[in-house]
Amino acid sequence: MRNFLVAGNWKMNGSSSFATELVDTILSSTSDLRKIDILLCPPYPYLGNISRQIANTGIQIGAQNVSQHKSGAYTGEISVSMLKDFGCNYVILGHSERRAYMNETNEIVAEKFLSVVSEDIKPILCIGETLKEREADDTKNVIQKQLASVIDYVGIDAFSKAIIAYEPIWAIGTGFSASPEQAQEVHHYIRSMFTAESKEIADNLQILYGGSMNGGNASFSSRPSISNNILPGLTTATQYSGEPFPFPILVSAGFLVIDL
Repeated sequence: MRNFLVAGNWKMNGSSSFATELVDTILSSTSDLRKIDILLCPPYPYLGNISRQIANTGIQIGAQNVSQHKSGAYTGEISVSMLKDFGCNYVILGHSERRAYMNETNEIVAEKFLSVVSEDIKPILCIGETLKEREADDTKNVIQKQLASVIDYVGIDAFSKAIIAYEPIWAIGTGFSASPEQAQEVHHYIRSMFTAESKEIADNLQILYGGSMNGGNASFSSRPSISNNILPGLTTATQYSGEPFPFPILVSAGFLVIDL
């Protein structure tokens, strides 16, 4: 059975003191949860402190990116082994911001995917279409190419240790979210691609949705192909410690999840 997973991608936000207070709030807000996995993906500098802070709590920690190289003269890069030193269990790959701003191609994402699964860290593979591609009715073609490039490079069996996050680019940080029907259609298409290769992998594959998620629209994660898994996107600001909360939060079903 696929667990309900809520993952928070903090992007390049926060500070050390903010991260500590934020995690304390998450811990105090999630003590009674059952059958829900929580994953925090903070910026690199805070991985160590947060990893120690959440030790033995059941909350998982992941990174927002990783190099495809094991080591070497790659200034500014972080290797998979370095992430393991910090206790990372997950890493986000192929986020649209990295594809757009860092020129990450499908081929680079595939190389990173292989390096991650080879070291027993679970990749969260992000895929999604632009508004122009959706309006041209090209969504499935874009999704197929993004997935096929990784499947062809690593093989279908590698996805037994992976997660897919469908994040329509036009919905990330815009305040617009895909409708339940739009998300369900794409998630069903993604799962059908894997069913054609391996029903077992398809049945157990977690497929998340991300893109301007909030407490009001998170309920569509209960749809069959979405499999009770969501990757929150930006939400509306609320109150935190008596002051206007400086970054967005998601409150849903009695628990607090952060995505900055």
